[in-house]
Amino acid sequence: MNYEVSEKKGETKTVGLVEESDHHYAVTIDGRTVHVDAAKSGRTIYSIIEDGKQFEVIVDDQGAHGFDVFVAGQIFYLQALDERSKLLTASTKPIATGPQRVESEMPGKVVKIAVSVGASVVEGEGILILEAMKMENEIKSPVEGVVTEISVAEGQTVESGALLFVVAPPEKKKGA
Repeated sequence: MNYEVSEKKGETKTVGLVEESDHHYAVTIDGRTVHVDAAKSGRTIYSIIEDGKQFEVIVDDQGAHGFDVFVAGQIFYLQALDERSKLLTASTKPIATGPQRVESEMPGKVVKIAVSVGASVVEGEGILILEAMKMENEIKSPVEGVVTEISVAEGQTVESGALLFVVAPPEKKKGA
């Protein structure tokens, strides 16, 4: 099956996934095919072997075809749509309204906070670094706006679902 996969602010790639046999897959990304051995080793953890190299991959399903993928110390925010889903998905990006609460997607430790309450931020700007499973993950602002609340401190351990920060989009001026 073919999927369109894109990062939040990145390019879109066509990914083909064919199960060749039990735990063996052919993965084609923009015409380049690799063969991998993949096995689920936890609720969201996969062990992948490609060309003799083993990778641990954590896939966090965000719903509506969205995934956060942690691999080799990096996080990728992906949107995957098959042909049917592409037809059903609106072509316009939803507009965030009101304050946007950003919660921890996993347990971890706050390593660094890059901004303070009252700071103006742009969409995708790094707000804090959260260390989880020995990987540092940059947690970014989902919208342009002002940081109205930071609910954690550097060095603090947080649980999954804990409020990290709130960003309020700029208010629209009357008559604009």
